[in-house]
Amino acid sequence: MEVETGDLIVGAMMAVFGLIGLTLASGATDNEMYVFGLSLTGFAAVFGFGLIRRHYDKAEAYARKENGHG
Repeated sequence: MEVETGDLIVGAMMAVFGLIGLTLASGATDNEMYVFGLSLTGFAAVFGFGLIRRHYDKAEAYARKENGHG
């Protein structure tokens, strides 16, 4: 099973957003920007784990179909 190009691009973009969030949080002079940066980083991390989960769910469904169990 191959990795979908769209998922790869979106995953890379979310990684960049996570790094931007860390940069915002590290250079923040007020609480609002600090919280926004950490929230952006957290969202990017959760989104990345969701992409990983979706990939393995598709791989498992593909394997079941190939083995005749689905």
